[in-house]
Amino acid sequence: MTTAGEARGGAVTLSKDGLPDWLAPVVKAAETVEPLQLSRFLPPENGSGRQSAVLILFGEGERGPELLLMERSGSLRSHAGQPSFPGGALDPEDGDPRADGPLRAALREAEEETGLDPSGVQLFGVLPALYIPVSGFVVTPVLGWWRAPSPVGVVDPNETARVFTVPVADLTDPANRATAIHPSGHRGPAFLVESALVWGFTAGVIDRLLHYAGWERAWDREKRVPLDWRS
Repeated sequence: MTTAGEARGGAVTLSKDGLPDWLAPVVKAAETVEPLQLSRFLPPENGSGRQSAVLILFGEGERGPELLLMERSGSLRSHAGQPSFPGGALDPEDGDPRADGPLRAALREAEEETGLDPSGVQLFGVLPALYIPVSGFVVTPVLGWWRAPSPVGVVDPNETARVFTVPVADLTDPANRATAIHPSGHRGPAFLVESALVWGFTAGVIDRLLHYAGWERAWDREKRVPLDWRS
């Protein structure tokens, strides 16, 4: 496991030792998935884009496997009110974005945004870096196992509106799945869980993880939902 101090300065490594058996399909998916199988938006070949990372943290709650998510503050200039994985841009102290910089950034951002104790997290995989054209971020999804759960919650209300976990069973439930329609006309997978509409980059990564881990259940892709579905 990785301590907060290691996350900021020392080496951060990946380990698959001691993971629960139910995570095996996720481990395999992370080892075999190709970038274009996750998204058609890949990092620019010229190396442009701001390097960032998100933490895809799997835990085990009362209802079995679950994911940690947060909802961004409605006052933010970008992605306001949108559910997401904890994460953000790499800082210089995170180190080389081509090495363990994304691992440190994912843990650091998760601690800053949710109060997560990094010492209870075991990082076990990294997905191919993806690109978010609207913001220019190159995002590396980092996979973690919440081996020793710690209390989490809103640290800074100016950045985070709430922190919550979602059972994987709810994410795979066809009743909670839909296709989100952006005002631009773009369509993408969405999840209606925990009184939230999870869409965009976060929903896309979850959708592909469920698919390549073999957890996806058939759902109605004609079920559409606008981004203002609660209004």
